[in-house]
Amino acid sequence: MLEKHAINTKAHAEMVDITRAVNETVQKSGVTEGIVYIYSAHTTAGITINENADPDVKTDMIQRFDNVYPWKDPADRHMEGNTASHMKTSTVGASQPVIITGGEMLLGTWQGIYFCEYDGPRNRTVHVKVMSG
Repeated sequence: MLEKHAINTKAHAEMVDITRAVNETVQKSGVTEGIVYIYSAHTTAGITINENADPDVKTDMIQRFDNVYPWKDPADRHMEGNTASHMKTSTVGASQPVIITGGEMLLGTWQGIYFCEYDGPRNRTVHVKVMSG
């Protein structure tokens, strides 16, 4: 089963909790043992799994990525001017697999699945593939 989820980001850099949407796809699939694969087909937005209890974690992550990959760097040559977005997405990655067992995603107590926008605001799509096995 493959579903697409539309995500409309509101900020230049934003981490959107998509755990509930991914879980709804898993539940709809009826798969009790398998894998759900979450994929962003964008070069300036990725997928990560991290803490979802304290919102300051998202804020701190965005800030630290900005420190490592500043938006303006005189050495950057990419004509669109969004090299930092590409670097952040390459660091985070375009996808994450999550084990499904007993019909539920196997996530830690504090874990959530995030769509990481680094070049917004934009209308984006996340692909969620559920496979049994």
